[in-house]
Amino acid sequence: MPEPLLSVRDLVVEFPTRRGVLRALDKVSFDIAEGEVLGMVGESGAGKSLTGAAIIGLLEPPGRIAGGEIWLRGERIDNLAREKMRRIRGRRIGMVFQDPLTSLNPLYTVAEQLTETIRTHIDVSEKEARKRAIALLDRVGIPAASRRIDDYPHHFSGGMRQRVVIALALAAEPELVIADEPTTALDVSVQAQIIDVLKEICAERGASVMLITHDMGVIAETADRVAVLYAGRLAEIGPVRDVIQAAEHPYTVGLMGSIPTLTQTADRLTQIPGAMPRLNAIPTGCAFNPRCTRVMDRCRIDRPELAARPGGRQVSCWLYDTAMEAADG
Repeated sequence: MPEPLLSVRDLVVEFPTRRGVLRALDKVSFDIAEGEVLGMVGESGAGKSLTGAAIIGLLEPPGRIAGGEIWLRGERIDNLAREKMRRIRGRRIGMVFQDPLTSLNPLYTVAEQLTETIRTHIDVSEKEARKRAIALLDRVGIPAASRRIDDYPHHFSGGMRQRVVIALALAAEPELVIADEPTTALDVSVQAQIIDVLKEICAERGASVMLITHDMGVIAETADRVAVLYAGRLAEIGPVRDVIQAAEHPYTVGLMGSIPTLTQTADRLTQIPGAMPRLNAIPTGCAFNPRCTRVMDRCRIDRPELAARPGGRQVSCWLYDTAMEAADG
């Protein structure tokens, strides 16, 4: 097996508070292969954005990586000094945020921001940087890019600003792009265009993508594999087609059942009872056990670990305990 581009191993993220330490990510592990699109889904608060922020070293204080390792092409990056991590961020890992105004400085033109990013990470002249910036804007679908490059961010619509953010994330030709809810605030028709642009350009450049979203439709159209997060833990990860068509973890089954389809004849969609637990009230055993329709006594006591399943997927559920399956068989 070739070495993965990104490898996250037993990642733990904690937030110290006056009432104790809250664990927001609890031993999350996954790989992203070179050129692969990995989708990461889950409810709000599941830990999707935190995972992306931890990878690029942008956790908001007092959040901290309290355990585990993050490797980028064989180099450990979670323990690097701030300045070394800053050089990796942008040059080797690009970031597309949910809100374009998070990434774009309203006081500077798009030209200034793009050319500065290019020249920070690539040794080129001002003229060459501007040429590259115009080509990038043109590639992400900005009309009249050579003229509009000198506009300020507020001169662009929401969809166009997000295209500029994608250009900014790709400016230094990174190996990995982390896209955190890149289409949430956009119209449906614009969402599809943005995702297509991101996927096409990354494919052209051989970049891998970690696509964080709550929209399974986007994952189905875009990702090669999907990772399902619940309460800071991985519930299931595998090829997107297999997970969508034959989900194994009860939480993933509920997620898939809540998606309407054109052929659906049922009066009601599947509903997962209850709500995801707060960080200070995560239950013992499997975090999903209070909401699970197939819960067993063991689920309330022991936490299941990710276990290999046929077809290259992994599931964290006692329903697929190998010893139990052998006994049943």
